[in-house]
Amino acid sequence: MRVPPFSRLLSSGIAACLLVPVPAAASSPELIGLERELSIMVAGHPGEYGIAALDLSDGTTVAVNGDTPFPMASTVKVAIAAAYLAEVDQGRRRLDDMIDGRPAAKALELMIVRSDNRAADQLLATLGGPVAVQQWLSSQRIIGIRVDRTIAELLREHGHLADSRDVATPVAMVSLLYRLDNGTVLMAQSRAFLFELMSRCETGTRRIRALLPAGTPVEDKTGTLDGVTNDVGFITMPDGRRVAVAVFSRGGRDRQPVIAEVSRAIYDRFADSARNALTLFMQMR
Repeated sequence: MRVPPFSRLLSSGIAACLLVPVPAAASSPELIGLERELSIMVAGHPGEYGIAALDLSDGTTVAVNGDTPFPMASTVKVAIAAAYLAEVDQGRRRLDDMIDGRPAAKALELMIVRSDNRAADQLLATLGGPVAVQQWLSSQRIIGIRVDRTIAELLREHGHLADSRDVATPVAMVSLLYRLDNGTVLMAQSRAFLFELMSRCETGTRRIRALLPAGTPVEDKTGTLDGVTNDVGFITMPDGRRVAVAVFSRGGRDRQPVIAEVSRAIYDRFADSARNALTLFMQMR
């Protein structure tokens, strides 16, 4: 996918002004090879896949169907947690506030670590429902994510594969992850709390984590519905750089192994020293 020179110049100018990476639907030039590899990989499987990965240290990006909306399923719980923790940072709530008989910190743990749907809906209700999370996302200028229903409502309904509600593009999800990581939406204590919970995710052992080298640090959140399998989060490279990753899938079969293969390909390329040298060269031109 070619990006018009003006668009590239505009994106570069914004990035230079803010001194932060800008997630994009178009892959960085040095990662076009990885984009092709990922496209071929998912084309060999039935179903549809959306992929985005962003190096949080230098802004290099790879995307396949990056601007296509996919059902979020339980990956929306990252946004719910972020919205709640933002209010903690503002002094409006506390982690020891009681929600249905247990501390908010415990509800957040259950929602992120075990993907507990009841805990998610209790937190949603406390915040003011899906509209409150959507308003928080809008206030942070995070576009491309729609939060329309509670988890209970989502599970009661069907037709998820073609639904336009409760969806996110891979690039939008990576943008949310980036904002969570860079300290612009959460204070350090809340950020560390959320990432520690994501590092203990119990539902994703066969997805992003499955084929990575033993001991690779991962913080993630899965999402699953009928015909939908997702995983989003962070992978830490051997040199300490972190990469935000979103892999969405719908339809077909054997989606978990494909997510694992995609994640390993992303890891291998972002960890590659030659790519890192090329990135530095491109930035110095």
